[in-house]
Amino acid sequence: MADVHSRERRSYNMSKIKGKDTKPEMIVRRFLFSKGLRYRLHDKKLSGKPDLVFPGKKTVLFINGCFWHGHSGCRYFVIPKTKTEWWTDKIEKNKSNDLAAIEKLQASGWKVVVVWECELKKGNQPATLNNLYLSIIQDINRTI
Repeated sequence: MADVHSRERRSYNMSKIKGKDTKPEMIVRRFLFSKGLRYRLHDKKLSGKPDLVFPGKKTVLFINGCFWHGHSGCRYFVIPKTKTEWWTDKIEKNKSNDLAAIEKLQASGWKVVVVWECELKKGNQPATLNNLYLSIIQDINRTI
């Protein structure tokens, strides 16, 4: 099936998709900052460039978009009906890269936390943020 947009329009649409400072990322960042937690952003020295890094606690946080990272069983992850094979390959490669980055970080002694976009939707957001905060605080208290 052919793409529903012209090549130029598709290129424009794709150019507008952000990799940093996404809405889910900003929700998490604002919440954790308001709770007094400080972090580094997108540390290029670490595998997978985690969204948030708590260096003294050896904890990293990835905030994944359900579509781009292939969140299994999620209603927000649907393979497009056009260029299906291309999208499937792209998302599988993303998942493979995610797994490799997580394994590399864990092998280096980092705790890895992944938050999915769907967990930050209105109904789930308060519980997700509180559980995330408690998880990080427990790790901080363990290292003090």
